[in-house]
Amino acid sequence: MKISLLHSFYTAPYFIFFIFFILFSCQSPKEIKELDLIEIPNSYATGFAVFQGEGFKVVEVRQAFPDKHPPFHYLVKEIPDLKLDETGFDAVISLPISKVVLTSTTQVPHLDYLGVSDLLMGFPNLDLISSPQTRKLIDAGKVTDLGSGAQANIEKIIELDPDWVMISTLGEDLKNLEILKSAKIPAILNGEYVEQHPLGRAEWIKITGVLLGKSKEAKTIFSQIESDYNQASDLVKELPESKPKVMAGVMYKDIWYVPGADSWGARLLEVAGGDYLFKDQKGTGSAQLSYEYVLENAHQSDFWLGAADFKTLEEMENADPRYKHFDAFKQGNVYTYTQKKGVTGGLEYFELGYLRPDLILRDLIKILYPDLLPEYSLYFYTKLDEK
Repeated sequence: MKISLLHSFYTAPYFIFFIFFILFSCQSPKEIKELDLIEIPNSYATGFAVFQGEGFKVVEVRQAFPDKHPPFHYLVKEIPDLKLDETGFDAVISLPISKVVLTSTTQVPHLDYLGVSDLLMGFPNLDLISSPQTRKLIDAGKVTDLGSGAQANIEKIIELDPDWVMISTLGEDLKNLEILKSAKIPAILNGEYVEQHPLGRAEWIKITGVLLGKSKEAKTIFSQIESDYNQASDLVKELPESKPKVMAGVMYKDIWYVPGADSWGARLLEVAGGDYLFKDQKGTGSAQLSYEYVLENAHQSDFWLGAADFKTLEEMENADPRYKHFDAFKQGNVYTYTQKKGVTGGLEYFELGYLRPDLILRDLIKILYPDLLPEYSLYFYTKLDEK
């Protein structure tokens, strides 16, 4: 059961990061400072930077995970035979690219949108992927399953010998960095989830674009997403003072999990014009609350969003009869983000949502202010029915 709203459910064991950045990260090498580089500015993302050189780019990941750490630097050689001092870089990638390994479903849409889904050679737990393009490749036996645990099968990765591996720092794959380095397989850290601006997360497609030699395409894709997002946000710039009251989350083992007020999900809800009833719960992750606290503060809610993966109100009430005490439940205004599932059960929300916050924003506006988007149909969200 998913236990939070808008992909704010992660609670990774960040204590391991201290060990790994001491072992594997490097201070800014002097070679980088001596290169003739021009920074390509980001619009929203703060966790990375891209620098253009003559025949190469340098990617600097400034925030790979929440804890403070030195930046990671990756050299991307756009001219394969380019002679450069590669000392001090955390990884060196030479274009063109023919095969890659990913470790998070949020990275899969990057390949789809850039038109290179067929470059994916390996992924941990293929059932989580819902992308139609990638599922065709999986069905054809062209993508290796790296295992269903938190740690990808490192032996299989080395056997695949990809041009690069993108590591999500939410799991335990950081422990593989030294092994991959010894095997001469470039490993790129992806910390997109640390970004709290929705468009900041989406902007990480630019890193994937650099690593694939498709920077222009990635910039064009992001610009369109940005435009669609801003057009949606413009719809709710002039709203009545009284906004719809919104609650979130469900209970899991008697603990109610809700997105913190500074989280990505709460930010989207604010932009959509909702009055988030847990805005006093500071933090970028999930807040843990008691049922009594939630009932006292949210029993008069107008809408209930992110109600796990329940299919009906009846199923929800059967799981815990206390849910029926909330006005949003009584009025039937309960929504989940489970409308679109892959053939093996993967939720598209947890795959495409990072890249397409514009779709999530439109869904939220449609739910809260349906008259503003009369022709729009919900993409990720669905309303629970009685049966």
